Amino acid sequence: MDLFDDLPPTSEAARLALAPGAVLLRAFARQDDVALLAAVEHVLKQAPLRHMQTPGGYTMSVSTSSCGALGWVSDPHGYRYAARDPVSGKHWPVMPECFLRLAERAATEAGFADFHPEACLINQYVPGAKLSLHQDKDEKDLLAPIVSVSLGLPAIFLFGGTDRKQRPQRYRLAHGDVVVWGGPARLAFHGVAPLEEGDHALLGGRRINLTFRKVQLHQ
Repeated sequence: MDLFDDLPPTSEAARLALAPGAVLLRAFARQDDVALLAAVEHVLKQAPLRHMQTPGGYTMSVSTSSCGALGWVSDPHGYRYAARDPVSGKHWPVMPECFLRLAERAATEAGFADFHPEACLINQYVPGAKLSLHQDKDEKDLLAPIVSVSLGLPAIFLFGGTDRKQRPQRYRLAHGDVVVWGGPARLAFHGVAPLEEGDHALLGGRRINLTFRKVQLHQ
């Protein structure tokens, strides 16, 4: 069990500054977990998870889908956002209202008011899956923060600086934790260490990550 598992989201100990512009909100999404997971399943029925390819031809160990006006896509042609699911040819599913409310609340709590995401990337991790250090820089609007929600098995989140050579710090993210980064930390390198095996009460041997982004400069 995480040391902070039973702390309410409003407690001082539930808030941890990672860097200027970056904050970890422990258990912030815990009270909404059932609704969030039901919404995840609804989205995935319309746009199933898939293992995307990187431009270099590597198949990602994390399986991915999206919802919202735009979805994140990776293939041999590059990383980008698209209005349609390239597999089905249909528009991505509408972002569930509970997703939008949570992302906006978390951003405001972290000091970023008026955050209205256009895209939510849904990542599923199973034991051994990982995410290499990278920057989120495919968005045109780099003034808006990134909001990342953890559900299910705990994971080790790697968070560094804007220089890849800077050694990242390691943070254990538990079910319901939310990380928000923007401002001077907006282009920080980050990733996820290989997921360890476990059994979560709601998700079994899986971890679901919801990452909210504002993509366009003007809506």
